[in-house]
Amino acid sequence: MSDEDEAGYNDSNRAFLQAFLARSVLTLKEAKPILAAIFTVHEGRETLPEDITEADFNSYVAAANHAVSPFDLEIRSTYSQTSVDRTRIFALVNTTSDPITQLATTHSADEISFLKRLLDAMFETYNTPRREVCAITSMQAVQLHKGAPATSVSGRISTGGAETQGSGGQGLTMIQAEKMMKSLVEEGWFDKSKAGFYNLSARALMELRGWLVETYNEDEGEEGERRVKVCFACKEIVTVGQRCSNRDCPCRIHDLCASNFFRVQKAKRCPVCKKDWTGTDYVGERAITTTEKYLQGRRRSGISSQARRNTQVLRQEQEEEQQGQGEDEAAEEAEEEEDGD
Repeated sequence: MSDEDEAGYNDSNRAFLQAFLARSVLTLKEAKPILAAIFTVHEGRETLPEDITEADFNSYVAAANHAVSPFDLEIRSTYSQTSVDRTRIFALVNTTSDPITQLATTHSADEISFLKRLLDAMFETYNTPRREVCAITSMQAVQLHKGAPATSVSGRISTGGAETQGSGGQGLTMIQAEKMMKSLVEEGWFDKSKAGFYNLSARALMELRGWLVETYNEDEGEEGERRVKVCFACKEIVTVGQRCSNRDCPCRIHDLCASNFFRVQKAKRCPVCKKDWTGTDYVGERAITTTEKYLQGRRRSGISSQARRNTQVLRQEQEEEQQGQGEDEAAEEAEEEEDGD
């Protein structure tokens, strides 16, 4: 069905590529009606979406990749972190230029600065050893609308250099911030969950991977802090999944990867530190939504105050994290004094 003409690349391939360019992200399910319509016109007979096979789709993706490669573009794929059926997501990504620079072609300098503050919040403020949320609520996002990026938890200042040149430093209004969040979802950079949390989409994780690792992970040494972690099984970034109950252990696994991984293991133990794997220590919004504080607030306040509840729980967690860090530092100082004596 996907046979090419003598030229090797025909109008059906061009039509598919145009459809992909218009959407940026596709799954096999979404591509089937597109290819069915293309085949109906190209072959002169009706083709139904259910007639499209995975082999048809893969052949058109391969042809599209060959066509766009001279322009430093590539169609890459990854699995959804949240789907229950292991849906593979295909996205058109730029292979050379900085994704933040790409966004600067459609957004103002102040909007890009706002985006960087959002990413700092996701990967630093709300990504701690105690709670790896890697997400942000709408209320928290809007609160970041104004001002230059603050010094991050690790001490870096994420101004982004040339990427934010031209920024007036005035930030956005709250209404503009809300519109920007909506735009980031519509453009496929963010996903918004039913619980009201924003996190990076599969497309964003594919395209921003190099930038995220370079920005939020220490360069060298096993002791360096690594806020962007990858799945032990598939080696893709984990912002939604499971973690080892040992806070010092770096092992993280996607939910679907965990199901497959532990199915063939004799014991359900962490593959790194060998501690029992609970399956209830989470990465992502469930690090908040499964806590007793969150559930108590849900019972008291109801669904209507969801965003406020999410923000309150995250703020409490952050305060407790800072208090715990202070206690740890005090203990270390006390130990040093004893050693000195």
